[in-house]
Amino acid sequence: MKTAKDISKMQAALLSWYDSEGRTLPWRIRPEDRAAGVTPDPYAVWLSEIMLQQTTVPHATPYWEKFLTEFPTVTNLANAERDRILTLWAGLGYYARGRNLHKCAQIIRDEHGGAFPKTEAQLLKLPGVGPYTAATMAAICFDEATNIVDGNVERVVSRIFRAEIPLPKGKTELRDFAGTLASPKRPGDYGQALMDLGATICSPRSPKCGDCPWQGFCLAHKDSVETDYPKKIKKAKLPIRYGNIYVLKSGGSVLMHQRPDKGLLGGMLGFPGTDWGDTPPAALEGAPSPRNWEKCEDKVRHVFTHFELYLDVYRSETSDQKIEGIWAALDNIADYALPTVMKKALKIAAS
Repeated sequence: MKTAKDISKMQAALLSWYDSEGRTLPWRIRPEDRAAGVTPDPYAVWLSEIMLQQTTVPHATPYWEKFLTEFPTVTNLANAERDRILTLWAGLGYYARGRNLHKCAQIIRDEHGGAFPKTEAQLLKLPGVGPYTAATMAAICFDEATNIVDGNVERVVSRIFRAEIPLPKGKTELRDFAGTLASPKRPGDYGQALMDLGATICSPRSPKCGDCPWQGFCLAHKDSVETDYPKKIKKAKLPIRYGNIYVLKSGGSVLMHQRPDKGLLGGMLGFPGTDWGDTPPAALEGAPSPRNWEKCEDKVRHVFTHFELYLDVYRSETSDQKIEGIWAALDNIADYALPTVMKKALKIAAS
């Protein structure tokens, strides 16, 4: 463990580094902005944090800008049709986040008068808001001293303390270690500084230790074993699942179905197809109509968090639009909540 004197020095060094070297992000209020009287917008911060779950900053930023343009306030978001939100969310993945975004906005509108709760404990009660997001919002937006821990922070802390319990088992230990370092002064800046340190300096494979304000306090650096941390349990190879998917066109339209809320890609639109299972389904199993289907040469290959998916793509055309489903105009396909895996199928069918 670090002494109180060490911790005080570490906090001061990190904040000083952040003041000059911290990232500038569209949703971030930097120290110089705060000094000029600018305050964080909890809605903008919340949007960014939800979008950044399992998503990189470069990928999330255009979505964040698009949402703020169309829904300038949380009440605007709450009043929107959920399908429109899911359409704008398409491509960000983890679609339960999009559904929870809408649900949370409605709770903010209906139960909190359009204003976000101001404490970590209250924020935790909102759908889609977990410990990390609640701690981050409370610190950045409302100056509550919290313990902010994301993947970047876990990596930094594991190296500082040479934590030996591998992830994911070691998450509790790393959170406890991070809590001993958390600063009650400028809590929002401190949390963002620590995340920036992991994102820009204490990187997984090539840490820039010479630029690190915590170099002198890092036990892993002391013995030149930085990249040995965090310890991780070796991941098992992802299982493979298989399915068929059917792209049926009629004139300038294509047949789609809306997926159930529960389950993967819940609430999103997709093409008719089979369930995804451990063995490839029979040819044309689950086809939406008995017609001349052509099997495409390419397959869809898509990696989800817990499995890898292979889909055989079949295509056909019809003049009969009485087949049950949603006939979507191909010219306006961007107006529909079509996830990436379905976009891949459409591209293959069009080739």
